Amino acid sequence: MTSVTKALILLDAFRQVGPVAGVSDLARATGLPKSTAFRLLNQLAANGFLNRNGTDYRLSQHVFELGNSVPMCQPGDLRSIAGPFLSELFAASRTVAHLGVLDDLDVLYLDKIQGRTGAHVPTVVGSRVPASCTALGKAILPFGHRDSIERILQAGLERQTRYSIAAPGLFVSELKQVRERGVAFDREESALGLTSVAAPIIWRGVAIAAISTSGPTGRFDPVLYGSQVKAAANEIAALYGAHMRDLELERE
Repeated sequence: MTSVTKALILLDAFRQVGPVAGVSDLARATGLPKSTAFRLLNQLAANGFLNRNGTDYRLSQHVFELGNSVPMCQPGDLRSIAGPFLSELFAASRTVAHLGVLDDLDVLYLDKIQGRTGAHVPTVVGSRVPASCTALGKAILPFGHRDSIERILQAGLERQTRYSIAAPGLFVSELKQVRERGVAFDREESALGLTSVAAPIIWRGVAIAAISTSGPTGRFDPVLYGSQVKAAANEIAALYGAHMRDLELERE
């Protein structure tokens, strides 16, 4: 591996090791020699990608700036378009609202709105969960992601809780129902005590993302909010489509 590759692997390891990590932790996580990790970490710190405090390292604000420079985080793009609708979903349910995209076989959380009270939802913006276990993932997969479904089935369905779907036939049947009704449910499949309903954001026939609202099982009725989540997802899709058409016209 080149030094650049090794440095990128070290940066990526912070997702696994945590926000603050020492040389030994990062070397162990990446399989790099400790001396190599130490040298590259200091180079990354010298160039502003890491902050060093004694023997500990953490990602810098420069990395945060880079992350927010990706297209889906720019003004007028997906996250900013979806933001007001997430706020409305949160105001209606007073629980939690999410925006997520499919990344490989996982759902990557792009945004989250939660109040000071309510159910604890163990999600973090920038974190990921197997798509097969979440309402967000099940809302996205049936719309233009057949290859991802096949790969999930080949790899074997991951279980986050005892309620996660483990039978391939049952999983495929549920995705067919999602395609028919336009919403997906998560009944304690990604986290115990948590129930969710999600709807896909579809552009040109493909689900590019999904939004959801979640709450504590027993006190949150996902069916009650299904139509609202679906309507919000459709409005986001329309605004996103208009934004993309405007960009295409500008390029002509």
